[in-house]
Amino acid sequence: MALPTNGRVIIDTTVGEIDIELWAKETPKTCRNFITLALEGYYDNVIFHRVIPGFLVQTGDKTGTGGGGESIYGEPFEDEIHPRLRFAHRGIVAMANNGTKNSNDSQFIITLDRADELHGKHTLFGRCMGDTVYNVMKIGEMEIGENERPVYPPKIKSIRIVDNPFDDIVPRITAAEKRAQQRAREEAQREREEEARRKGAKKNVGLLSFGEDEDTAPVTFTKKAIVRPDLVDDPQAAAVAVPDFASKPTAAAAPTKRTVDDTPALSKKNEDITKIREKHAKEAASSADSRKTEISKMEAEIRSLARRRGGGDDSDDELEAMRKAKKGKTTSYLEEELARYAKGKGLHARGKRRKDESEVLAALSSFRGKLAGVAVEEEMPGLREEGEDGGEGASGKDGKDGGGAPKLGYDEDPGMEVDDDAGFMGHALRFPKDDGEESIKAERDYEVIDPRQRGARAKEEERERKRAQKAKAGRGGRRH
Repeated sequence: MALPTNGRVIIDTTVGEIDIELWAKETPKTCRNFITLALEGYYDNVIFHRVIPGFLVQTGDKTGTGGGGESIYGEPFEDEIHPRLRFAHRGIVAMANNGTKNSNDSQFIITLDRADELHGKHTLFGRCMGDTVYNVMKIGEMEIGENERPVYPPKIKSIRIVDNPFDDIVPRITAAEKRAQQRAREEAQREREEEARRKGAKKNVGLLSFGEDEDTAPVTFTKKAIVRPDLVDDPQAAAVAVPDFASKPTAAAAPTKRTVDDTPALSKKNEDITKIREKHAKEAASSADSRKTEISKMEAEIRSLARRRGGGDDSDDELEAMRKAKKGKTTSYLEEELARYAKGKGLHARGKRRKDESEVLAALSSFRGKLAGVAVEEEMPGLREEGEDGGEGASGKDGKDGGGAPKLGYDEDPGMEVDDDAGFMGHALRFPKDDGEESIKAERDYEVIDPRQRGARAKEEERERKRAQKAKAGRGGRRH
């Protein structure tokens, strides 16, 4: 009794439909690969590239050569051999491989008769149902050429999923989307070819036209006559007809004829231009000198006003600036003011820094004196418990306040809340010694896991598995 199937697809070919039921429970990885490729339209327009009469037909290679194919896992996947699934009759669907184990991709075969020699070598995952097996037999009866290839190979039009046993499959691209993309590419290609054809076509206006071009007027070229009497012996010679583009010579291409009378006029014009330039240069130099003089006068006035307002602090600097002004090596007033500002800023900053440091050192010395004047209290057993229980330690009977610190010698207004508790200065800070128990407990209870080591370990195990598979691989051979 055969195992129950789970899943069903219909392959629409050029010779008719092929109804296939799948054993998805026994071969889940193979069936998932087959259904996902069918949903993505991978098998559309793929031919049956190999036919062995009385034995099998093979398809699933998108290149049509028998050496291609790919799986959804990105690499060939392993076989799923089930002991109760055997090649006992025709119409059995199985995966094709390259003659070695665990080399499945997208190619599959359909048997034409009993094939016990394939058992244990190929993953059996489906069977043909009903009368559709006769369409497979039609493919097996076709004319065969070289390398067991049909002369007129049939083609898979599409694969329709009737019962999908895997609800979680999400195709990377659907067959409809793939067909739409193909149609868009073909349409774009046709448009490009049409555009190239229109650009390459040239209209012969010299021929007679009929129909739509009946009213089209012929294109005529107008020509102008050019006469150069100075270059010919006979001024009355006939004009030479030339095209329009030749009637507009450029300045470089058409030299003018210069006579002897033109030379004095040109030299006079050049002299006038030289005089104008010299005059303009003199005016520019005089304006620049006057501007510099005005600027120097203004700077001198500003210095005198600043000296009167500020007293004699900067008298030496001002005198030095005046000397430099007389020698012609003066700097701008802006630079002088910036230098004075930077100099004063540095002195102020240094003075402020010294003042801050002296205040901090004085505060530290005062606090150190307070600490030296307070005796460190040796904490007696039971003292803290009495203070916490509200006994005498909490009252002022023994001359101590609520914190257990000796009272200071200054008076305090009892009606005001002042945060001047100085009892902390009478206690010594002590910590329990660490015997290493906490560190040992932390090392025992917590484990540091490096995810990179886990990933490296997984990669190493995968490499070991692949090396073992290659070592166990049998003899090489071509696809069946």
